[in-house]
Amino acid sequence: MSELEHAGRIDLPATLWQEILGHCRRKLAGEFLPGETPVRRAYGILAGTLSGDVMVVRLVLPVKKNARSVEPFRSYMDQVMAEHAVESTTPMDKRGWITDPGELRACFQRCDDEGLMVFGTYHMHIVAWDGDPTRDTPTRLDTVLARGSNLVSFIISMVDEKRPSMRAFYEGRPDREIPINITG
Repeated sequence: MSELEHAGRIDLPATLWQEILGHCRRKLAGEFLPGETPVRRAYGILAGTLSGDVMVVRLVLPVKKNARSVEPFRSYMDQVMAEHAVESTTPMDKRGWITDPGELRACFQRCDDEGLMVFGTYHMHIVAWDGDPTRDTPTRLDTVLARGSNLVSFIISMVDEKRPSMRAFYEGRPDREIPINITG
């Protein structure tokens, strides 16, 4: 059983929230960094410290490279999409970010070097769906992809760029939300 499964709150410094929002806005604007996969979605890793049942975010690690189009990841994600995804404006073969393994290793190494625990991953939703106008909860696909990870899925709603929000769910489960407290 994961220590994160029993977290009662996530403290996110306002400066790091602004960093995440900057990443999301830059990607939506189509402003890509050198070596970054040109996808108008932001993905990243959040890490920090656990004190009792409070997760304190200390580090935001935006990820740049999507390995979605590389085998064996492509076949795996194509199958997951066919089984669990619902139609949206983004074609199925363009959905399902898979962080480049080398980049992921570097993120975990940095966390180890800094004595931080990886809490989970963040990604953004930008299209409203019928019955889910803010898209601030995990989809069935999000839950399937996070199952068994012992990590938190952070969902950033950018449906209304002027009113973004973020919610957190243990293993992407809608019934396992962890409240986020933006701290000064």
